[in-house]
Amino acid sequence: MKTKQKYTGLEKRWILYDVGNSAFTLLASTVLPIYFNYLAGLGGIEKETATAYWGYAASTVTIIVAILGPILGTFADYNGWKKPLFFGAAVIGVIGCAALSVPLPWVLFLTLYVIVKIAYSTSLVFYDSMLSDVTTPERMDDVSSQGYAWGYIGSCIPFILSVVLINFTPLSISVSMPIAFTLNAIWWLGMTIPLTRKYKQLHSVPRQKHMVRDGFSRLFSVFREKFPGKKGIMLFLVAFFLYIDGVYTIIDMATSFGDALGFDTTDLLLALLLTQVIAFPSAILFGFLAAKIPNDKLILVCIFAYTGVALFAIQMNQVWEFWVLAVCVGLFQGGIQALSRSFFAKIVPAEKSGEFFGIMDIFGKSAAFFGTLCSSIVISVTDNINAGVVPIACLFIAGLVMFIIAARVIRKEQAEIQAAKQQETP
Repeated sequence: MKTKQKYTGLEKRWILYDVGNSAFTLLASTVLPIYFNYLAGLGGIEKETATAYWGYAASTVTIIVAILGPILGTFADYNGWKKPLFFGAAVIGVIGCAALSVPLPWVLFLTLYVIVKIAYSTSLVFYDSMLSDVTTPERMDDVSSQGYAWGYIGSCIPFILSVVLINFTPLSISVSMPIAFTLNAIWWLGMTIPLTRKYKQLHSVPRQKHMVRDGFSRLFSVFREKFPGKKGIMLFLVAFFLYIDGVYTIIDMATSFGDALGFDTTDLLLALLLTQVIAFPSAILFGFLAAKIPNDKLILVCIFAYTGVALFAIQMNQVWEFWVLAVCVGLFQGGIQALSRSFFAKIVPAEKSGEFFGIMDIFGKSAAFFGTLCSSIVISVTDNINAGVVPIACLFIAGLVMFIIAARVIRKEQAEIQAAKQQETP
């Protein structure tokens, strides 16, 4: 019986950053929307309008990152560039997160949040592309799943402390919230430093005399040049655009939706804490299953499950239904994110991982822009929170169909590439 190989020190440090940045993810999807609604209320803004503004802010972030991600990702492929770009983006996010603790009117608070979310999202472009440097193709599914798993459970530590501060101390919300922001910023920074100290860029492209011009040239050449597996990669990106839309939109707006529906703040926070706890063993399980079942089939299972979640959410009006959705999301959130990341890392050239993950970010972040924008528009037009889920459900269904097509093409291309390599071997 084959013994499972232990995780290397570098793999552990890479996983640790997921623990750090996931704390901000949880903060942004739970506490921040509630605090923003509070600040907007002080400014005379109704909850439905505040929820729409929050969606517009999320859409602004995603479209900006969709533009910056592939450009910076291409530059990150140059030898020695990935680490400083990654650390710079993370530090900007950390400083911005701490700065949210400064008393601000709702407009300035929302503006600062946009800046922090841009830095956070950009750091993930570099971080995801590091996967091919920190582990082997055979271990990518497992290591990627471990990152999400430990990110979910690890982020619960600062989150629980934040919830205790906000709900179970005599501190006012104007005092407890800023303390929570500072706590999460410190946590994020502490989990960033170990990876930054030990990471070495193994796969890269040579530096050029005119790197900016060459970087843009390489970025656009991806869409012009023919290379093995290109059709499958492009089809996967379209499918990814469709199904990850719903995932990101649910993450960004779940708490804001629940708050607008009148659910108790404590219920919302505890339900989403349950999501994190359930996501921990679930993500590890998906990593284990990926060693036995093709991960494209597992991704299909996750998309199908999320489609059911979206359809159920259309009629949600009771807090117990929010709890049910929290459990369902926890079961599949880690799987769909981790397996999509490792699936993509295995089908793209390792030496151009930054470039391709930057392009993947166009599709992922554009999807998040489209999802939050559509939800916000529907909510604004209909004045109905539940109606904002309808376009998300439609995109999950389209993503399911598109991924089936993409997976078939990729399997065929991978078989052809393997056959060509065998013919070249004497």
